[in-house]
Amino acid sequence: MSKTVKIRKGADLNLVGTADKVSASVSSKTFVVKPTDFHNVTPKLLVKVGHEVKAGTPLFFDKYSDRVKFSSPVSGEVIEINRGEKRKLLEIKILADQEIKYAEATPKTGSREEVVQTLCDNGLWPFIKQRPYDVIARPEDTPKAIHVSAFDTNPLAADKDFVLHGREADFQNGLDVLAKLTDGKVHLNVHASKTTSDVFLKAKNVEINTFYGPHPSGNVGVQVHHVDPVNKGEKVWVVSPEGVAQIGKFFATGQYDASRVVALAGSMVEKPKYFKTLQGAEVGSILEGNLKAGDTRVVSGSVLTGEQIQADGYLGFYDSTITVIPEGKDPQFLGWIAPNFNKFSFSRTFFSWLMPGKQYNLNTNTNGEPRALVVTGQYEHVFPMEIYPQYLIKAMITEDIEKMEGLGVFEVAPEDFALAEFSCTSKMPLQDIVRESLDLMQKEVG
Repeated sequence: MSKTVKIRKGADLNLVGTADKVSASVSSKTFVVKPTDFHNVTPKLLVKVGHEVKAGTPLFFDKYSDRVKFSSPVSGEVIEINRGEKRKLLEIKILADQEIKYAEATPKTGSREEVVQTLCDNGLWPFIKQRPYDVIARPEDTPKAIHVSAFDTNPLAADKDFVLHGREADFQNGLDVLAKLTDGKVHLNVHASKTTSDVFLKAKNVEINTFYGPHPSGNVGVQVHHVDPVNKGEKVWVVSPEGVAQIGKFFATGQYDASRVVALAGSMVEKPKYFKTLQGAEVGSILEGNLKAGDTRVVSGSVLTGEQIQADGYLGFYDSTITVIPEGKDPQFLGWIAPNFNKFSFSRTFFSWLMPGKQYNLNTNTNGEPRALVVTGQYEHVFPMEIYPQYLIKAMITEDIEKMEGLGVFEVAPEDFALAEFSCTSKMPLQDIVRESLDLMQKEVG
């Protein structure tokens, strides 16, 4: 039965630089697949420098789950394999052909195992992640449900309605494929006001749940918590709308189509708008001639959860937003003491609380140094789960596995604490703490 959920805790961060709903196509000469985009994956290479690949050709697989393969988004020549410390595999760089050639594949949809094997063999399985632990799902597992979040409430995030416009058939086909992977339901979670596209609202073979409220109502972990929470021993799979559409396109055509519509946003962008490109594309081809003068930070993904990259870096596998904001290196005279209408605060420290719709030009300044963890009650105001976030973080810091289990560690992911981290007076790196704790739980509990 469909549910209607009202999220009251949280906050929308209105930042300058929302992308206009105008799209332009850009081309990239090189593309990169980064094994670091896939947490807890130990990559084993299937290609070498000089190898010719096609779109959909597997580049590497996971050493500890060798069925899961990761494919090239384009056809061309492998020109670099970059490694870091202890020979850690960082990047596989491909010089793209002018015209993309696709690896030949024949999708099989007869049985569940055939669908799973098709997804694994053709590099589509990495789109399926699981709760708990926020990692790529294991093909041998069967989830109790699958969730797709049709909206993103992160600041400056890409509008999923716009990104999926015109892909109704691909998205529906992807949902039909996912329905074969679970004995439970496929949940499509929409926002009461932000979701308007028929791609989502007229989807079939799913249970559509409606959400009200501010960020982080768009986080799929929050949605899972309110629709059907994850208990110890249970698994729920989650897939992005872009991943659903790509899976659907593959099963319709047999081609690994890595097309993406990406939002370029942020206060340091001259003309924020959308670009049609491919996953793993050069960010420089999107940024070229469109940045304001000044010291900037480029983020692949959201400003709250994304990864800092260089201006000549590459788009992350799961990202549909590139955000550019000012660096905050300069000290501020009198800091928080000075009255100011241009600073954002969750409290009433600044007069900006009188203007709830105001857009802010925030930089990367943390406005303070790390300090002792102080019990302020701030986390509870922006954390919309029936979990005690402060106590859970303390249990994580002390690595108390029994307390973590009792306090709901199986339901959370690092992104669920991003807003709490932003508001934290103690400047605690909450997302890093959560990530390390989930890794510990996966190792000790499984």
